[in-house]
Amino acid sequence: MQIVRTIVWVLLLFSLLAFSFFNWKPVEVQIWSNLVLETKLPALVIISFLLGLVPMWLLHRASKWRASRRINALEAATTRLATPSPTPAPTAEAASSPKKDLPPEPANPIDPEPTKPA
Repeated sequence: MQIVRTIVWVLLLFSLLAFSFFNWKPVEVQIWSNLVLETKLPALVIISFLLGLVPMWLLHRASKWRASRRINALEAATTRLATPSPTPAPTAEAASSPKKDLPPEPANPIDPEPTKPA
């Protein structure tokens, strides 16, 4: 993808240089009725191009920065939720002795036939 972007920029630069070479002539730009700017045509084209490109590029960079911040925040939140809390490791004494305090578990904890009230 980087090579495609490089090729596009080189072609754009080459076309701008060719345009500048063949159109190097002064033009008059009337800003107000009493203010006239005399400049070369390539300078006018480059300034117009940059006036259109720079605000949109800044908007793109700002939205990309904002999206990456939101993605990073969401990823951090999901990793905090996904990681289990550490459980204490059983001691050697508790692991070797059977649990005597708990009652035995019933064979079938769910009653198959509920009793009907009379």
